[in-house]
Amino acid sequence: MVVLATKLYVDGTARDRAIDSLRSLIENDIGGVDVEWSVGVRSDGFPSVTVDGPDAVIARNILRDQWGTITPSFEAGTEYVGTLTAWDEDGLTLDVGDSAGADSELAIDADGHVRIPTDQLGLGPGTAAEIRTRFGLVQHLPLRFIPGDPPRLADTERDRLYDWTRGAGRVNVNSATRAEVRATVNRAGHADDIVTVERLGLLEQSIVCQEHTDPPGLLAAIGRHLPAELLCVLP
Repeated sequence: MVVLATKLYVDGTARDRAIDSLRSLIENDIGGVDVEWSVGVRSDGFPSVTVDGPDAVIARNILRDQWGTITPSFEAGTEYVGTLTAWDEDGLTLDVGDSAGADSELAIDADGHVRIPTDQLGLGPGTAAEIRTRFGLVQHLPLRFIPGDPPRLADTERDRLYDWTRGAGRVNVNSATRAEVRATVNRAGHADDIVTVERLGLLEQSIVCQEHTDPPGLLAAIGRHLPAELLCVLP
């Protein structure tokens, strides 16, 4: 079984659509290998994929590469993925799953949370709350980190976030699948104002703007159509 490092936190028909979307994505990921698989959702909201068959090891590795995984144990210096659950002036808190064992030496608490202090983010000046807004870190966004005392954001994650600020701008969104975000952009008449919708997680997306597009203007145009958190990333 592989527990994917992306969270399912919507309800009702939105939840049904999200699960259908996840099944389609997994089929795209591992449909070409010789396995049988099924999807469940744990009580903490993280999807689990049970994989059986001759190519099960290959399939699990593909899913780990595509999604990152939630693990029950951690080693200092190794890169893992958690989802952004809370923030304040002094740090960001990542959810690494209810099954994670508490470890004071690696700063993992009994609720499966890891707190990264502001000075371990490596994303420039400001409080953690200000950095979150500046880099468009919507709630539940998967982020890579290195556990330790203190834990820190992974170098690969820092590089990715800095890359976001070097383009034409973005609008990051949570609580919606990639297809739902694309449909909303099209419905609002802004299909020609974006390059693509990049998938960050199952329900977290990044709308990549064209050079001529003003990210705050795009946010204002689509925001009323999406019951979601939206944050701009400005170049």
